[in-house]
Amino acid sequence: MAKPADVSTKRLISLAPDNWVRWVTQIPDLSASEILNSEFQWISRESDVLIRVESPQFGQFLVLNELQLRYISKMPRRMRCYAGLAEEKYDLPTYPILINILKTSNAEIPTSYESNIAGLRAIQDYRVINLWEVDVNIVFDQPLPSLLPFVPILKGGEDESVIREALQILRQDEQLNQLETVLAFFATFVLESSLVQEIMRWDMAVLRESPWYQEILREGEARGEQRGEARGKREQMLSNIQMSLEVKFGNDSLQLMPQIEQKADLEELKTVLRNIIAVNTVEELQQTL
Repeated sequence: MAKPADVSTKRLISLAPDNWVRWVTQIPDLSASEILNSEFQWISRESDVLIRVESPQFGQFLVLNELQLRYISKMPRRMRCYAGLAEEKYDLPTYPILINILKTSNAEIPTSYESNIAGLRAIQDYRVINLWEVDVNIVFDQPLPSLLPFVPILKGGEDESVIREALQILRQDEQLNQLETVLAFFATFVLESSLVQEIMRWDMAVLRESPWYQEILREGEARGEQRGEARGKREQMLSNIQMSLEVKFGNDSLQLMPQIEQKADLEELKTVLRNIIAVNTVEELQQTL
């Protein structure tokens, strides 16, 4: 059984901060001097990780790391906001980076924000890293232990042998072995759940400990609440299920809703919601119904 763990973004990046900042910025002589408090009093949001770095060429500046489970259209404006607040708080120039974890579409993700009001322009550039475009070999070659839990969704990381290699590295290091729940969660996106169980050698219920599992659950619940605040518990649960289906599998999966709506028991519906996260395909989910 996997141990409870601190698997926050700050925890992941702190495993090898120098290697991380060199990779995300592509500045080879960069060194991380401090991971800063990234909570800004003007907005009720904490950006993921803000790192003070030093470079012989560029001097001291901030690297702002914003990790998104899935890209959303509001991110360009947010990146402008976070960069400005970081510069104001620490009086240092900021290098903002948006890291997207799961692919949602083939649409190009913008790398800048721009507005123009009566000839007055606001422009904010930022770097975009899409994990599904990152070659998995970089994790083992550099090395980048912060990316080990994301191996299954990296380019070339869907292979069973690669996932087993990542798991072996995690389990051999006391600092890393608590991250296997995150690795297992992302492995369910590319392998059958039964195979993930076999590789990990523990019950898939442990995935519910993963913050990424909870993130997808919250995503579905939040979007469901927007559409059904006044509904009863059963209607609210159905709304959450509908949104979770859409978040994970896309609009085509909503064809299962008539079958799901036949379930009257609230506990049955809660089980359906959990299964949406645990299965790999709509077909698998249909079998559980």
